[in-house]
Amino acid sequence: MPALLIAVRYGIPAAVVLAGVILFAFGPPEGAAAIVAAGLSIWLLNELYRLGVRGDRERDAEDAARAYFDRYGHWPDEDDDST
Repeated sequence: MPALLIAVRYGIPAAVVLAGVILFAFGPPEGAAAIVAAGLSIWLLNELYRLGVRGDRERDAEDAARAYFDRYGHWPDEDDDST
């Protein structure tokens, strides 16, 4: 996995949560809790996006398998017993 992708996926949310934890020591706890929640929200949005993209890939694979079936009369992972 490229370093930039890891930084965006995990580094940014971790930095925001860390800023919130540090703010707990020096500032009002309400603001710190909001910043921690924002960091966790960033992480959750990344996870939900990845979940949605995974569904698209599975759908594309299913479409390709159906096209193969239409062309050859059997599923790609089955043995062709007609020959």
